[in-house]
Amino acid sequence: MDASITVPILIGLIAIALFFDFLNGLHDAANSIATIVSTRVLSPQYAVFWAAFFNFIAFLFFGLHVAETLGTGIIDPGIITPRVIFAALIGAIVWNIVTWVFGIPSSSSHALVGGLLGAGTAKAGLSAIVVSGVLKTSAAIFLSPLIGFLLALVLVLLVSWICVRQTPFAVDSSFRVLQFASASLYSLGHGGNDAQKTMGIIAVLLFSQGYLGDKFYVPFWVVITCQAAMAVGTLFGGWRIIHTMGSKITRLNPMQGFCAETGGAITLFLATGLGIPVSTTHTITGAIVGVGAARRVSAVRWGVAGSIVIAWVITIPAAAAVAAAAFWLAGLFG
Repeated sequence: MDASITVPILIGLIAIALFFDFLNGLHDAANSIATIVSTRVLSPQYAVFWAAFFNFIAFLFFGLHVAETLGTGIIDPGIITPRVIFAALIGAIVWNIVTWVFGIPSSSSHALVGGLLGAGTAKAGLSAIVVSGVLKTSAAIFLSPLIGFLLALVLVLLVSWICVRQTPFAVDSSFRVLQFASASLYSLGHGGNDAQKTMGIIAVLLFSQGYLGDKFYVPFWVVITCQAAMAVGTLFGGWRIIHTMGSKITRLNPMQGFCAETGGAITLFLATGLGIPVSTTHTITGAIVGVGAARRVSAVRWGVAGSIVIAWVITIPAAAAVAAAAFWLAGLFG
């Protein structure tokens, strides 16, 4: 794949990017709906439609700062070629499929970042890396679950204090309704942050081919297509991961589900506003652990949480390794 490619190859690469976006929705559907399913407020079938709708309309509420970070802030856009984009997407897609098969809630976002880093360094060495963008993204690996944890912990303690005089039945009934709002907010945050990553990939590909002129931007057709691909992926659901997120880490009631989703949503809204590509998986996992720990430390299955953290740590290097191999293999075919 040379720097300049034919239109059919360009369309093929865009299709691969949209397939990654579809897998992102499939893989990360659990982030949006695990809590509302585990608390039995909605059945899985209805929950995925609920999440997909709010995933799709997220572009109405957020700017495109995350797309700009992914497009120009991880590796130098000057070294972007179709071969680099192809290898980066293959690295992210392969890792997403592996973790989906085994029900591991890893980060699609960081798989894509790892893919970009692997493909970029395979082409141009370490000079391809945009250090400031990678540092910002790396910091978010640790900060997003921590912020989600703290916000959810504070929320569950505050709500417990406010509702101390109410009967358990009244509290449960109220938060069954409120969880619709919190799940909607989290799905908006998920769609707003995650779909923009694919937008950034497609836009930088178009930019590298001269279709955007001299200035990088994200065309509206790219925005709407990526939101739609993620929404369709969410409709198909990721049931293995939903089981891990919704019940294996800790058991949740509607009040705790509301606090986890609200804490996670606030974190995603802040990150998206700042243009930071965070992991929705990390964020909601931290929030779920937070509400579990607020009940008692032993309520959290720390072994499960620990295995999830291990998956987080290896996601970027694993996806980078696959992407570097894909870049080398693509070179054998032209």
